Amino acid sequence: MEKNVKISLLCQIYGKLLTEKQFNVLDDYYNNDYSLSEIAENYSITRQAVRDNIMKGEAKLFEYEEKLGIMKKTLEQEQQIEKILLELGKIETKFSDKKIASILEHVKKELNCLV
Repeated sequence: MEKNVKISLLCQIYGKLLTEKQFNVLDDYYNNDYSLSEIAENYSITRQAVRDNIMKGEAKLFEYEEKLGIMKKTLEQEQQIEKILLELGKIETKFSDKKIASILEHVKKELNCLV
């Protein structure tokens, strides 16, 4: 997974555990695509201070993920759901019973809500 996407996901999961400034700087940098100079100007701090906030924030996010593993578990669950949906699709094409098809469609809808 690309680093920018990973940091963005980690911010969604653990962002409230960071300081407000760390979260805002990371959000501006990774999600809003602001440059270090733009962020520094917005917060009236130096580019080095922005960089330090980004580095510390990233380190905290990776530390939280290492300890809690929420993102890893979520991604694994999404992969399992996708596999189940694929298998349900196979069953649906092999059997034409309308009751089975109805149940399978309901289960697929429920699983799609989880992804």
